[in-house]
Amino acid sequence: MAQGSRSINSDYKDWEWSAGAGERARLLQSPSVETVPKSGESQGNGLGATSALGAVFIVVNAALGAGLLNFPAAFSMAGGVAAGITLQMCMLIFIIGGLVILAYCSQASNERTYQEVVWAVCGKVPGVLCEVAIAIYTFGTCIAFLIIIGDQEDKIIAALVTEPEEAGSSRWYMDRKFTISITAFLLILPLSIPKEIGFQKYASSLSVIGTWYVTAVIIIKCIWPDKELVPVEIPTSPSTWTAVFNAMPTICFGFQCHVSSVPVFNSMKQPEVKTWGAVVTAAMVIALFVYMGTGVCGFLTFGTSVEQDVLMSYPSNDIPVALARAFIILCVLTSYPILHFCGRAVLEGLWLRYTGVTVEEDVVREQRRRLLQTISWFLLTLLLALFIPDIGKVISVIGGLAACFIFVFPGLCLIQAKLSEIQETRAISWWAQVSYGVFMVTLGAFIFGQTTANAIFVDLTA
Repeated sequence: MAQGSRSINSDYKDWEWSAGAGERARLLQSPSVETVPKSGESQGNGLGATSALGAVFIVVNAALGAGLLNFPAAFSMAGGVAAGITLQMCMLIFIIGGLVILAYCSQASNERTYQEVVWAVCGKVPGVLCEVAIAIYTFGTCIAFLIIIGDQEDKIIAALVTEPEEAGSSRWYMDRKFTISITAFLLILPLSIPKEIGFQKYASSLSVIGTWYVTAVIIIKCIWPDKELVPVEIPTSPSTWTAVFNAMPTICFGFQCHVSSVPVFNSMKQPEVKTWGAVVTAAMVIALFVYMGTGVCGFLTFGTSVEQDVLMSYPSNDIPVALARAFIILCVLTSYPILHFCGRAVLEGLWLRYTGVTVEEDVVREQRRRLLQTISWFLLTLLLALFIPDIGKVISVIGGLAACFIFVFPGLCLIQAKLSEIQETRAISWWAQVSYGVFMVTLGAFIFGQTTANAIFVDLTA
C-alpha cells in the first residue's frame, strides 16, 4: 500500500481527548505483549522486542482457543467437509487482509491499539461504536466461557460418579448451576479483580498447548474410533445454499484475533507492513490447520449428531477426552479474566472520556469503580450462563460482532486512510484498495446482519 500525505487525525479530538485518558489504550494489549510507550520523541526508533517468530506465536495464541470446540458443528451446519473447508479458505483471505490493513493504518496514525486506530482513522462515531462492540463482544465471550466450564464439568463429574444416574442427579453439589458458580467464585473472580494481568501470560501459553492436545485427541479418535461408536450420517453437500452461511459465526469467532493484533504489530523489532503480512499469513495458516483438523475429524466422527461443543459428544469415561476437558477448563479459566480485562478497559476509557477526568486525578475512585465493574460484569455473565446452557446460541450472537472486527472496521479504516491521501492523480491501485475496503465492509455487514437476524429469530426464540 502506497504511503501518501495524510490528515488522518483531523477529528480525533472531538471529545477533548487527553493524554491521561488515553492511557487506557495500553490496557487492551495482550498480556504476552510488551510495547514501547508512544511518544512524539520515540517515533522512528521506539522499536519493540518481539521477533517475527515470536509475533507468529502470539497471534496464534490470540486466535486459538475454546472456539475450536464448535468447528465440527459448523461443518455440519455448512453441509459437509467440502463446504466447510471452502468457506474457511475463502474467509481466510479476507481475515489476513484485515490484519494487514490494521497494521498499515496503525503505522499511518501512530496508534497502538485496535480501538485507537479506529478512532484516529475513522473519527468519533466509528470509534465509539468500535469500543462498544468490543465491550459487548468480550461480555458475550465471557458468557460462552462459563457455559463451556459447565459442559466440561458435567462430563467429568459423570465419569467420577459411580452411582446410578437417577441417584446422582438428585445431589445438589453435582448440579450444573452449583458447579459453574463455585468454580467461577473461587477461581475466576479472584483472577479478574487485579488492575494488571501480566502474570497470566505463562498460563495463557499453557492453555495454547491444551488446545493443541484437544485437536490431537479429536483427530486420533477419528482415525481410530471407539468400537461402541454407531455409524452416523455424513452429509456431503449443504441442504440449501444459505445453509453455508450458518457456519460463518463460528469461523469468525475462531479466527478473531484482530483486536489484539495491533499491539502485537507495534511490539515487533521491525514493525513493517510487509513483515507483518508474512507473520499473520503464517499464523493464520497454523490456526487454519488446527481448526480444520478439529472440524473435519469431529464432523466425520459424529456427523449430523455432533454437539455444539464437540467434547460433549464423547462418552464421559474416555480418559484422553477427560484430560482434554481439563485442558479446556484451564484455557477458559485463564481466558475469562483477560477478556474481562479488555472489556473493563474499554468501559473505563469511555467513562474517562465522557467525564474528561485524567487517570492521575481519578486513582481513588478508579479502585472503587474497578471493583464495582468487575463484580457487576462477573455476576451478570454468571447469571446468563446459568440460564443459557447452549453455547451455540451465544456464539451465533457474538460471531456477528467478530465479523465487524475482522471485516467492517478494517474496511472502514482502509477506505478513510486512502481518502485522506492527498494526490493529484489517483492510480488504479488506489481505486483497487478503496474497492477492496468497500467489499470488506459489505461482506462484514452481510455476515453481521445475517447471523444476528438468525440468532434473534431462530436461536434465541427457539
